[in-house]
Amino acid sequence: MIVRPRPTFLQLFFIMRGSVVPRILPQILGFAIYSAVILILARHFQLDLSAFSIAPFGLVGVTLSIYLSFRNNAAYDRWWEARKLWGALVFEIRNLARATTSLIADRAEQHALLMEALAFCHLLRGQLRRIDSIKDARAFIGDEVDKAAARTNPADDMVRRMGRRANARREAGALDPIGFRILDERLAAIAAIQAGCERIAGTPLPFAYTLLLHRTAYVVCLLLPFGLVSTTGWATPLFTALIAYTFFGLDALSEELEDPFGIEANDLALDGLCRVCEISVFEALDETPPKMIAADKFYFS
Repeated sequence: MIVRPRPTFLQLFFIMRGSVVPRILPQILGFAIYSAVILILARHFQLDLSAFSIAPFGLVGVTLSIYLSFRNNAAYDRWWEARKLWGALVFEIRNLARATTSLIADRAEQHALLMEALAFCHLLRGQLRRIDSIKDARAFIGDEVDKAAARTNPADDMVRRMGRRANARREAGALDPIGFRILDERLAAIAAIQAGCERIAGTPLPFAYTLLLHRTAYVVCLLLPFGLVSTTGWATPLFTALIAYTFFGLDALSEELEDPFGIEANDLALDGLCRVCEISVFEALDETPPKMIAADKFYFS
């Protein structure tokens, strides 16, 4: 996630961190060169392209913009829902820490349960990002993480472990039924958040939308120079590049937002959110919390 102050007018044109320009630069340059070739050939062979009007491209552009708008709105909805789910996870981890320190008297059991909660956060982050987060989880529960890693869903196994630990306290008489119910409700809420994140990660936007947008954008940019040559002349490559930047830029941005759990510049800062959970838990245990992760060149991971 990019976290930076509002850029100045000049900075606006040169900022690359968080921009989609590096990703779509081949399309921008490619269509600019292609339109320049069309322009040179038309001038060299004195081709009369005045019959090609820009009007049809305006109609197609409006249609394409509607599809792009729909796809971007759908992608942003996924991004924002994912952010709300992780915000709810921070809330539930804090609730679990408060309930655990209030209802369980044994300090060792408090610590063990809440360390499993932090391991859950890191395991869930790893599953959503499709990366290995075992090392991060090991820092909280040691070699016990290897048992969870052997499961198909390590994060879910960690929730079950917390449930069994709470139930063991209830069976031992150290936790009354109401207290157990409070803890179990917190674990159920955490499991619901995990399921919501898995739903977003496992259900991409329909591929037909992506295919339709890509085909239409490429066809428009391929035919556009023929409609611009007679009206814009030597400025045809510039206008073609600007239109390619708009179409492919919006498409690239929606692709980034479609998978909000990745590690691209505009994805969610799951590392930072896990650290927020760590700080909340360690402070609830009256232990020294780690420092918040700082942004690296305005990039907050």
